[in-house]
Amino acid sequence: MEEKFLALGEGIKNMHQKAKVGAVRYLFNANLLVILTVPVIYSLIFAFVLLDIMVSLYQAICFPVYKIEKVKRKNYMSFDRHKLSYLNMIEKINCLYCSYGNGVIAYAREVAARTEKYWCPIKHSLRIHGVHKYYRSFENYGDGDEYQKRLLKHQNELKGGDKKAD
Repeated sequence: MEEKFLALGEGIKNMHQKAKVGAVRYLFNANLLVILTVPVIYSLIFAFVLLDIMVSLYQAICFPVYKIEKVKRKNYMSFDRHKLSYLNMIEKINCLYCSYGNGVIAYAREVAARTEKYWCPIKHSLRIHGVHKYYRSFENYGDGDEYQKRLLKHQNELKGGDKKAD
């Protein structure tokens, strides 16, 4: 996967610097109720870190046993917003936090999706929102005819042949 970064010219950087709202003014103009929710928002860092560690351990232990291609964690993490000169220190920290939290959740979702495809690639009887990228190829609910044979096909797709996965 080729990484591409948007290069900003000096003129744009100067405009960004002028648009920047300093941290003190940012806090002074913030809604008090918003400020009071900050500890609640940031308390999730413990859950994100624990999820990150546990998903990584799970994948490291189980995926080789199942012969499932491992999810590349780095493909779900991007920390680049701190380079934007129009963000103050508070906004940059917020961006780092959101990048990490959303990256961990995307990473965990991909690991969970591959696990579901391996163990139970069957659609639900009810429509669900936010399905992962494998779900549409899952077997229809209640279609048990030759399920075990089709299950092997799904499992084999996860053994490195499904390059669309990452």
